[in-house]
Amino acid sequence: MASQMAIFTRTKTLFAKTLNPNLKSLSISTFTFLSQEPQLAESTPTTPLPPNPATGSPVYSENWRNQAPNSETLAQSLIPLGLLKNASTQRVQAISQTIDAQTLMDLFANWMTSKRWSDMKEMFEYWIRSLDVHGKPNKPDVGLYNHYIRANFMLEASTAELIDLVAQTEDFAIVPNTASYNLVLKAMHQAGESEAAQKWLERMLQGGKDSLPDDETYDLLISLLFSKGEIDSALKYIDMALKSGYMLSMNVFTECVRGCVDERRPDALVSIIKKCKTMDQNKALCPTWNLCIIIAEVAVQEDNSELAFYALEFLARWMARGENARPPVLLSADEGLVVSVLGTAGRTFNQKLLDASWAVLRRSLRQKRVPKPESYLGKIYAHASMGDLQRAFITLNEFETAYGDSIIDMEEIFSPFTSLYPLVVACSRKGFETLDSVYFQLENLSRAEPPYKSVAAINCVILGCANIWDLDRAYQTFEAMGSSFGLTPDIHSYNALIYAFGKLKKTFEASRVFEHLVSLGVKPNAMSYSLLVDAHLTNRDQKAALSVIDEMVNAGFAPSKETLKKVRRRCVREMDEESNDRVEALAKKFDIRMNTENRKNILFNLEYSASYA
Repeated sequence: MASQMAIFTRTKTLFAKTLNPNLKSLSISTFTFLSQEPQLAESTPTTPLPPNPATGSPVYSENWRNQAPNSETLAQSLIPLGLLKNASTQRVQAISQTIDAQTLMDLFANWMTSKRWSDMKEMFEYWIRSLDVHGKPNKPDVGLYNHYIRANFMLEASTAELIDLVAQTEDFAIVPNTASYNLVLKAMHQAGESEAAQKWLERMLQGGKDSLPDDETYDLLISLLFSKGEIDSALKYIDMALKSGYMLSMNVFTECVRGCVDERRPDALVSIIKKCKTMDQNKALCPTWNLCIIIAEVAVQEDNSELAFYALEFLARWMARGENARPPVLLSADEGLVVSVLGTAGRTFNQKLLDASWAVLRRSLRQKRVPKPESYLGKIYAHASMGDLQRAFITLNEFETAYGDSIIDMEEIFSPFTSLYPLVVACSRKGFETLDSVYFQLENLSRAEPPYKSVAAINCVILGCANIWDLDRAYQTFEAMGSSFGLTPDIHSYNALIYAFGKLKKTFEASRVFEHLVSLGVKPNAMSYSLLVDAHLTNRDQKAALSVIDEMVNAGFAPSKETLKKVRRRCVREMDEESNDRVEALAKKFDIRMNTENRKNILFNLEYSASYA
């Protein structure tokens, strides 16, 4: 040890003499040290230092004259030790020390097309620790930093890690923009974190103008909320997006429609469609063909005329697209669906929906055939419900023109008791005032060119007169059918007259009408016998009613359940057990299950007295 110290001392002395040969050995003075008193210096104003040129880089202390990674500011995701031995990593590190921010942006653009996310992440982490050509640490802008966030997102970084990366933008003195927040929102969408996504959007709204939500933001959040079944929240943000003037994507619009349909929220869906139609960027949105049909079905079930109209409008739009395509794709709406929509138009008194449904039906048929009778009856019902008798009778004329000479059985189709009963109700809505107005219009049309004469229309007037208990008008209209209109009454005309007599307990006259039509060779139908039974029951003659039922059975008709129940009720109230047994026998013969009438019997057997008052 002593020898080593001696060698070290000798070497040190020699090294000193070599560097300065004129150096002389000096001795230490033995004089006492001079005593000095401290003097106060005059105070002068100090000038502050200029700002740190490394502002915006949290790793300045690491890459200023020392590039060894010894800081934990950004280093949790930076260079693992094992990567230093990798040739590819060393090449990335070498490149990062020679390029500027714009060149790095162009390089990232190329790497994104080839999905080199890991290389992008490493390159950014090396580049941020390197110096530029001026010897200052590299400082990224928000666009370059977003590439780094995207690389982490594509490498399946967690939502918390991406939030930390956005928070670290403050260390680089940059402000995250909407794209930065959207990358985090994408991660939340993939992870299904709906509550966190809503809070994240609120944070974007509280930020500056650079971080306000855009179309993609609302699309991600709304899609996430619909996937989680949070319909109310999704509708709230859709309303917010539309009020802000943003465009909804087709996927989000489809999810919105499907969610509202599944949850039976027709009013909310109507509100959204209305707002979309008022915006140029959203008015072209249209659900798929099958989804339009589902919308129409739900609208019919909910009796929502506005939603039904929008569904038909979407269907018409698809039909127009198919016709303009090359080769053409001819789409047709189901006629049964259109009939249901016609019923909705009649129940909701919506003329616009009625016109739209008929237009869609005509376009679907493409003049290859006429609409089915159910379609005409649905249109007549809609016009009659809205009180538009003129259009109702015009539709009846078209109906008779299309099916008047058809070989199919038209007995029930033109019956005022069943198919045309809505038109009868409309004719008698204001009593004799409406009935007289309809009669005079029909009389004028019979003299027009070309003349319009309809037995079915006059039958509706006769039955309407019977509904308001006006037997005289009913009988006069029946007689005018031959004298004024030159038409021959059919079975429905006689049935309407039987109904008018029976309603006023004129059973004898009703029977005379029945005998008259039989004598003319007109074959009675089941309605004729049922009306005659009702006439006898109105006169409290259950035995005569049973006699008519026997004639009905002999003629080949089966009594209805309602007819047998009426006869049984009269037998019970008249205490006619024999007739009641005959009713039970008829019910068993025709396999009709007669329900009990206990509740009606209780009301019938109540004993009213002054004590209840």
